[in-house]
Parts: sequence; structure tokens; C-alpha cells
Amino acid sequence: MGPRRTPGIAAVGYATVVWGLLPIVLKQVEMPTLAFATYRLWFGILIYAVALLAMRRRLRWEVIRACWPGGLLFAADLVLTFNAFRITTAANATIIGAISPVFIAIGAARWFGERIGRKEAMLMAASIAGVGLVALGSFGSPAWRPLGDAFAAASTLSWTGYWLFSKRVRTKLKVGTLEYMTTVMVVAGGAVTVVTVASGVSLAPPQGEEWIWLAYTTVISGAAGHLALAWSHRHVEAWLGSLVMQSMPVVAATAGWILLNEAMTPLSIAGGAVVLAATGAIVARERFGSRPQEEPTAPAALG
Repeated sequence: MGPRRTPGIAAVGYATVVWGLLPIVLKQVEMPTLAFATYRLWFGILIYAVALLAMRRRLRWEVIRACWPGGLLFAADLVLTFNAFRITTAANATIIGAISPVFIAIGAARWFGERIGRKEAMLMAASIAGVGLVALGSFGSPAWRPLGDAFAAASTLSWTGYWLFSKRVRTKLKVGTLEYMTTVMVVAGGAVTVVTVASGVSLAPPQGEEWIWLAYTTVISGAAGHLALAWSHRHVEAWLGSLVMQSMPVVAATAGWILLNEAMTPLSIAGGAVVLAATGAIVARERFGSRPQEEPTAPAALG
């Protein structure tokens, strides 16, 4: 995909780490999830608006018309994911979401003509198996809640839709990163605000340390994380980027173990090691150019 492929993979890696820490952050917040999401989105809109003004760029109506579905998908994913992170264990919330690379790979094969070599497919299967080991090791934890797992399962669909739509807009329509993310934030902010108000949830402002967590979710994981991911879409295949992000459960489970005393069993640790090893092997193969020698599997084999 060009000389920017390695920086693109690094950008996905950054998003993986900062988003993997989100479950820990959200467990420190007392205000309602919808209210917190609303504040996070509107502060994000402010950041992107300032960036547009500073760079003397503006949103054109044709860009908004092409990109608005991404905002609705992002709003759905934000609400579902935030609820999952707060209700169930950090490990489970991210582990269930790690199923999305399978759906993304299927969609990328059908819509973008991406092909996956046999060895890459085997490593992907190993990575998914590692995710399963982490999940098995998490069951029985006092912090585990079935409702949180249900939110996480629903978020895999919203995230898959958002990822594939974003890649289509960035690669096919050539929409700029900043313009796309600004449109996404404006549409998502409006949608979540309407849902919050209609639900009767209080929009009282954050208190004390909640401002710190809001700043993290807005700037570090929000604006910076999503800009990095949106920029990577033009330089990294959808299946590879989504697979790198499959390491999020390892980040979340490790942080939950260290900071929240959420148990990590030997099975969870072994599964995390498998995820990291398989993902690292794929990235190394892509980085050093071994993949072109592989005979790719047909897209039909994925779906």
C-alpha cells in the first residue's frame, strides 16, 4: 500500500493501546454513561472545529452528505462500548469486541478486494483462539456481568460497520482525515445528545477527577486515537489494521489486573501471549515483505 504502510501500522498500534486503557478510565467515572458520552463528543467537536479553523479548512456540504452515516455508526458504537466497559470486566468487554476482525476481513474481501494469504489466515485463527483463551480465563470473575457482554457483542457490529464505512470514504471518495472526523463527531454528538435528553438522563457536568478522565477520552483516546486510525485507513489494509487492534484485550486485561485487581488466570495470560505472538508475526511478515510470496486465499473462502 505504499511507503507509509509502516507508519500506518504504528498509528493503529497507538489507537490499540489508548483504547485498551479505556475500560480502566470509564470505571473511574460516576456520571451516567450517556451524559459522559455526550460531553466527550461535544468537546471532541470543539477540538476538530479549532483544528479546521487553524488549518483554514472547512466542511463542504458534499463531504457532510457523503460522511454522515459514519457519525451514526460511531455514536452507536460509543454508547454500546462505554456501557460494556463500565458493566463487565475490562478483559471481557474488549475480548468480545475482538471478534470484529473476522467481520471486517469478510467485508474487506467483498467490498475492497483485499486478499489474505494462507499463513496470515492461520495466524489470524491463532489470534482469535488466543482471544478465546482470555475469555475462558475471565469467566467467574466477580466483575463479570452478562448485560455488559451483550453490549460488547452488539458493539462488534457497530464497530465493523464504522470501520468499513470509514475505509470506503477515505480510500474511494478521498475525503480528508480531518474533514471526515469532524463530520463524524458533529453527527454523533447530535445523535447522542438527542438520545440522552429523550432518555431523561441528567447532563450535569463532570465533577472532580471526572474532568481528567473526560480529557483523556476526548484528547488522548478520542481525537488523537481516531485521527490516527482514520489516517491509517489509506495506508493499511482493513484486515491487517483490525487484526493489530485485536491486541486490545491484552492491554485491557493487563491494566485491569494491575490497576483494578481483576484476576488474570494462567489461561488468560497464555491467551494474551498467543494474541501478541500471532499479531506480531503477521505484522513482521507484512513489514519485511514476505507476504507477496504467499498464494492468497480467495475472498469467497472468508465468507
